[in-house]
Amino acid sequence: MIKVLLGILGLVLALILIAIIRTILFIKPKTSTFESSHDEIREQKYATILSKMVQYETISVKGENQREKFLGFHKILEEQFPLVHKHMEKTEIDGNLLFKWTGKQSDKPIVLMSHQDVVSADGNWERDPFSGEISQGKVWGRGACDTKCSVMAFFQACEELLEQGYIPQQDIYLSSSCTEEVGGDGCPKLVNELKRRGVKPWLVVDEGGAIVNEPIGGCKGNFAMIGVVEKGQGNLEFTAHSNGGHSSYPSKNTPIARLSKFVVDIEKHDPFKKEFIPQAKAMFETLAPYCPFYMRLLFGNLWLFKPLLKLLMPSISAQGTALIKTTMAFTMQSGSSGYNVLPQEAKLIANLRYAPHQGMNESNKVVENIAKKYDLEMRIVDGYDYCPPVDIHSDAFHYVEQVVHDVFKDLPTCPYVMTGGTDARFYEEISENCIRFAPIVFGNEQMKGMHGLNECVETSSLPGAVDFYKGIITKC
Repeated sequence: MIKVLLGILGLVLALILIAIIRTILFIKPKTSTFESSHDEIREQKYATILSKMVQYETISVKGENQREKFLGFHKILEEQFPLVHKHMEKTEIDGNLLFKWTGKQSDKPIVLMSHQDVVSADGNWERDPFSGEISQGKVWGRGACDTKCSVMAFFQACEELLEQGYIPQQDIYLSSSCTEEVGGDGCPKLVNELKRRGVKPWLVVDEGGAIVNEPIGGCKGNFAMIGVVEKGQGNLEFTAHSNGGHSSYPSKNTPIARLSKFVVDIEKHDPFKKEFIPQAKAMFETLAPYCPFYMRLLFGNLWLFKPLLKLLMPSISAQGTALIKTTMAFTMQSGSSGYNVLPQEAKLIANLRYAPHQGMNESNKVVENIAKKYDLEMRIVDGYDYCPPVDIHSDAFHYVEQVVHDVFKDLPTCPYVMTGGTDARFYEEISENCIRFAPIVFGNEQMKGMHGLNECVETSSLPGAVDFYKGIITKC
């Protein structure tokens, strides 16, 4: 037995030694040196346009038809981008926009997209959330980052190319829904219109990844995180029943107690499988050279350290963990309406993000089996499964990579697993290449501001964003 253990130990040490040698010889340290350059004239011009767009409030409300509000926003777009509205075919469907720029060919059409609507602006902001104030090298306000900056950038790219008399090689479509933030039917209506026309985009570029500073802790510098797969998401409702009663003589296992035990069980004993899908594996391996040695060793040798990382990732990074498993977050709870009343019914809501290796049906079944242990009823409120991944070896992915390299010198590119949701998932029905990437620099301030307080975008990001969309249009 001792000989066997010694043999196993020797083998493990030998494999670790091989990984160390391999890291030293083949995974050479790299540095991301990209920083946004400054072009004050263009920055001011684009910031002024974006400011006007931010000033017009476009908060979407689930279940409400807000077409009239968004028609007002469309007037802002028409004022700012007159050539787009003069030379491109415009289709408006319930406040959602689709523009067609007819190219020389139609066999590989391209869709540039981002949404018009924004989330609510509650809380105490340092500046009016719809002021569009330009100060400290930033445009401030709800939607500045998510995602009116992208809408501005691709409209402006088309405006400038039209001014030059440019005719694209392929048909170009601009797509912008007004219901993205509430998971509405805006984008499906636009997709149905393209289906009616028989359009099958070769490439779709939506929001998602961005130019991110330190995408994982310890990996310094800016990186173009190009989203190639999007997790699914759903909401589950759990209900515990009882006969109620007075709080002065409580029974055991009351509804809230059972729900609490269920939450603790899920939190303590993670029921979901952890796996490095090919896209997540490619992401960690791409970032490895830019990391400290111990991270290069781990991420650059997943063939050996994958089991260890699966074990350690939850204690290292919540964001990293979300890349390799289905996640479940408890978000809402209700019980009785009286301080001294035991509830006859208590409810709990959880939001799940489904990983490709353990999709919606399997993940929900796993949770349902645990809920039954605590005599809870589970109801699926809503949900959709993960999206098929984009082939990171495809021409379309390399096309986007090349445009990034052409526009943003010295900026490393990296495939990225999207943990949030986008409208691009609706385009999966008609396109195999739905890439999620906004050409905007997102630092900590921008990440905190999205859906939070004091949203802003750096004005230095705006010229590069316009040039990126120009590159997507002209390179084809």
